[in-house]
Amino acid sequence: MEDQTQLDKKKQGYIFNIQHYSLHDGPGIRTMIFLKGCPLQCKWCSNPESQKSYPELGYNIKKCIGLKECGGCIRVCPHDAIQARDDQKIRIVREKCQQCFLCVAECPGKALHIFGMLRSVDEILKIVEADEAFYSRSGGGITISGGEPFMQADFTIALLREAKRRRINTAIETSGYTDWAIVEKACAYLDTILFDIKSMDDHKHIAFTHVSNEIILNNFTMLCDRFPEISIIVRTPVIPGFNDSQEAIAAIAKYVQDKPNVRYEKLPYHRLGQPKYEYLGRKYSLDGSSL
Repeated sequence: MEDQTQLDKKKQGYIFNIQHYSLHDGPGIRTMIFLKGCPLQCKWCSNPESQKSYPELGYNIKKCIGLKECGGCIRVCPHDAIQARDDQKIRIVREKCQQCFLCVAECPGKALHIFGMLRSVDEILKIVEADEAFYSRSGGGITISGGEPFMQADFTIALLREAKRRRINTAIETSGYTDWAIVEKACAYLDTILFDIKSMDDHKHIAFTHVSNEIILNNFTMLCDRFPEISIIVRTPVIPGFNDSQEAIAAIAKYVQDKPNVRYEKLPYHRLGQPKYEYLGRKYSLDGSSL
């Protein structure tokens, strides 16, 4: 029978990116591991490829060399999910796509690509350990982000547990929207938690994220009370039309100010992820009328 270490190393989860040399997501220089899946639907989300829990097909029309020169993706698709447009480019019929991704291998321009890879804990940490020299000098480590990492709770906890076994400093970025039992279990292997508190106004929270803030705030309170040894960084993305008033930010700052192990940060709004909505055939919902 395999021991826990071997089981953890083999545990697999869906990730969509590994980002090296991050300086703003925990102490020191960090390697970011981005996991698929999120229970929130934030209107401003800069990582739309993180929202679904499974791999997705992306299409960057600017890289497509056109049907006259190519057309291989249409020929290999067994589900008629890739079709010709009048301008000699293609369109993806999302409801027909079965995520077989045969088209990706046929695309010489790399216009078609996969958002989401199944990777084991051991595979990920071998990549992470290549950055070990930067950790030891800066006090850095790994930060697990998403999406919402606790959507893949078993994988996330296995990844944290094995990272700690290898003496890697650990952090997680979370919305806090999950069962407390999951947070509590993960805390045994965490040095830092980056905890998003987006709004104290539950009605606005529901309108802009599609979920209530009740579970989030309850988890935050228990986290501060039961794990005072863990460094907590509360972060608020400041979003026009949602929480960018002085009153909204002051309410969050007041809520966290008396917690001795908590530091508060505000994050500026940006649209850097907006092109990825087009790649996935979605609309960016925080359009000009929302601002």
